[in-house]
Amino acid sequence: MAETDEQIELASEVFSMLADPTRIRIVLALRDGEMSVGDIAEAVGKAPAAVSQHLAKLRLTRMVASRQDGTRVLYRLANEHASRLVRDALHQAEHAVDDDPAHHRQDAAASARVGAVGDA
Repeated sequence: MAETDEQIELASEVFSMLADPTRIRIVLALRDGEMSVGDIAEAVGKAPAAVSQHLAKLRLTRMVASRQDGTRVLYRLANEHASRLVRDALHQAEHAVDDDPAHHRQDAAASARVGAVGDA
């Protein structure tokens, strides 16, 4: 598939949106499901007003979706891609500080378990 100029520009905007530690923490907090602004704020250690501003930006790029639940608004990741981007960025960051990053050790251990099951 050949990427279009528009797709490349939009991808750049996605990376710009994730170039903020608070927004990365929000994505990480939302991996397990819906949360209110107050719950997200507590999870990321920021004031609810600041979290609301970050969530508004994440909604504009359609990384985060929301729904009304009575008087509360609940937020969730719109799809798995933002979570995967953050996970991959964190794995890349591990390479910068560790020659044998933990995610490689975990992958090797999982492969060894699968191989052992297949050998049994």
